[in-house]
Amino acid sequence: MGIKRDTGTAATAGRSIGTRCVLRGRRGSRAFLVLAVTAVLAGCSVGVPDPSAPRAAPATATLATPTITPGHDAAAVAAKDMPFAAGDTLAAGVPVQLSDGLRDVPRWKPGRENVAGASAFVKEDGCVVSAKVRTNQSALAVSGDDKASTEALFRYLDASILPGYLKPETLRWGGEPGKPAPRVDVLVYTGGDRAGTRATAIYARLFSKSGSSAYLSASCPDAATLAAARIEAEAWIAVVPPSG
Repeated sequence: MGIKRDTGTAATAGRSIGTRCVLRGRRGSRAFLVLAVTAVLAGCSVGVPDPSAPRAAPATATLATPTITPGHDAAAVAAKDMPFAAGDTLAAGVPVQLSDGLRDVPRWKPGRENVAGASAFVKEDGCVVSAKVRTNQSALAVSGDDKASTEALFRYLDASILPGYLKPETLRWGGEPGKPAPRVDVLVYTGGDRAGTRATAIYARLFSKSGSSAYLSASCPDAATLAAARIEAEAWIAVVPPSG
């Protein structure tokens, strides 16, 4: 089953829906994950158009002036863990962000930065981590159920992904690197266990209420380097709560 995504480049960053990209692989084969990560690192988007939503530029790592939602206490939401069941405490239409914490970590350096809402970081051992945020994800969202929404996001990437293939994990929910912080629930898909393929891990969370998704992928030469890269990515990259 192939993977169909929207894609954007620096030359077309003003458009909310980029060129479609198609990756082909064998149905049911876990080897598709390597192709998925390769496509992500090449600039393919996981954005899903919502016909009822206005066209908007992709979210960036720098928050603009916050949108204040009457009756919504953004600070209180940011101060607590964000399990799947708490997704409805977010304000509607206000996207999350992803931090660029790996920028200053030893042996890591920035790759592309904020291209169509995505950034990449490259490690000396050949690992690559890509971070991406997308808005207008309502077409995939299951109202009131962020876990089901996230499963739907993975199915959109490849219909052969079953919920049982996804493992629960957490990332930092804001806070400062190196210090304790609340946690946010995500689902993770891992692959690359076949000889000659890169070891990979994809983290994702679709926030049904805010209509945005956070997507973090890691691709490494082997399982050992991936394990080290995941520890560093989980420690230094945070899902940033909406401030409005």
